[in-house]
This record gives sequence, structure tokens and C-alpha cells, in this order.
Amino acid sequence: MSILAEIIAHKRTEIAALDPRALRRAAEQSPTPRGFLSALTPTPLPVGEGQEVRVSLIAELKRASPSKGILAPHLDLFQVADIYESNGASAVSVLTDEKFFLGKLETLRQLRFERKFTLPLLRKDFIIDEVQLYESRANGADAILLIAAALPDDKQFADLHSLALELGLTPLVEVYDESEVERALKLNDVRLIGINNRNLATFEASLETTERIRPMIPSQIAVVAESGIFTAQDVERLAEANVDAILVGEALVTSDDISAKARELSGLRFEKFGRLP
Repeated sequence: MSILAEIIAHKRTEIAALDPRALRRAAEQSPTPRGFLSALTPTPLPVGEGQEVRVSLIAELKRASPSKGILAPHLDLFQVADIYESNGASAVSVLTDEKFFLGKLETLRQLRFERKFTLPLLRKDFIIDEVQLYESRANGADAILLIAAALPDDKQFADLHSLALELGLTPLVEVYDESEVERALKLNDVRLIGINNRNLATFEASLETTERIRPMIPSQIAVVAESGIFTAQDVERLAEANVDAILVGEALVTSDDISAKARELSGLRFEKFGRLP
């Protein structure tokens, strides 16, 4: 059984314990999600006589992963979220899977409702059922992740995408290869596609994945490069591939200086793209 299949199997047991009616009511009573996509609008920065565009950073709160094990078990996630906000991040991704990533849904909820965190929040999890969308909205998510590889049924894929939009959530549709891009482009009103450089079967990562399939995606759809991003040189490479944003977790949470790494990856010290001094 692949890692992804193992995760999905466990996710079904979690879903079985949820109360759809209660979560739907809670979702209906929750505040309107904020504009996740608008937060990723590339920022023009002056370079010489012209302008270049700074790639937006979605900075991730991440303690562990199945591929790398425990990364930062004792990290103060709320403190790190504040560091992200102060050092160039455009949005924050919150891993909420507990078994495989040591995340908590409560982290998302506290950031949005108790700490009044100002940046838009992505719930990063393996969403395979509509009840998880109600749960996401009720707990303060502005955006959710829909992984094409975890949703092989086209109707279910389309239904979850449509429901997310109805709830005011921004779906980040994650793809890995050409066939998944084709499936994503068939979704109604798809606005945001994430290219995962990590193979979810082997968990190996390569930036060549983004470079290979980015040209398949129309320019009116925003594109996020995910995984395998560690340095300003990686960001430059992805900028040349014409991505709008990057999603980074491991490089940030394992850094000795998270502030500096966030500035580096957000472009604030990225000379080719006109970073601030």
C-alpha cells in the first residue's frame, strides 16, 4: 500500500466519526472566508527601468511528514505564524492531519478566531468528503486543498470543488502529472492549481515537475509550485517557469533562522526580482 493510500484509508475512519449536520450548521454560522486568491496576486517590484514580479509565498506550519519524519516537534506554531506574517508571507498553510503530519485542526481555529491572524489561511489536509469542507469553513479556513491523486472519481472531484466554491472557500487543486492537469482543467471555474513536485506514491521531489507541466495551464489560472523548494535559487528557477506562488514548509520550519529564510523565499532579499533592502 502506498503512503497516499494508507493516509486515505485512515482519513475515512476519521470522517466516519464526524457529524455532518452539526458541521454544516457550524459552517453556515461561521464568518465569510477571506480572499485567499487575491492575496497571491503577484507584487510588481521596480528593477532598473522596468518591473519584475515577486512570487508570493504561502508559508506552511508543519511539524512532520511521512517522507522526512519529525521535522520540528516543539515549534511554537503561533510564534512561527507571526514570523511568517512579518517577513513577507502572503498566506499561511496549516497542516491539520494528526496521524501522519502531527498537525491539529485546533491550530487553524485558534489562528483565525482567537488570535485574529490577518493573513488568509489554507487548510492542508486530505479532503475526500463534503463533511470535511463544512469542517474547514467552521474552523476558519479561507482555502482548502483538493488533491487530484486522492480523488480519482471525476464526479466526486468536481462536486467537492463546486461545494468549496459555494461555501466561499478557495480550492487549491493539486496535480502531479499531465493527466491530473487535464482533469483539473475540466473543473468548473477552476481558479488555482498547485503543482506538487513531490510524487505522493514515492514522496520524492523534483522541481522539473513544475517546469514540465506549467505550460499546460492557461495564464488566467494562478499556479502554485509545491514541495522541494529550499533556496532563493529554487524560487528564481520557478519564477522563470512562470508560477504565481510557492508553498514551502520544510525549508522554513527546519531553518536556524526562520525570519531570514522567510524573507529569502518571499523575495524580500531576492535581488533579481527587486527585493527590499
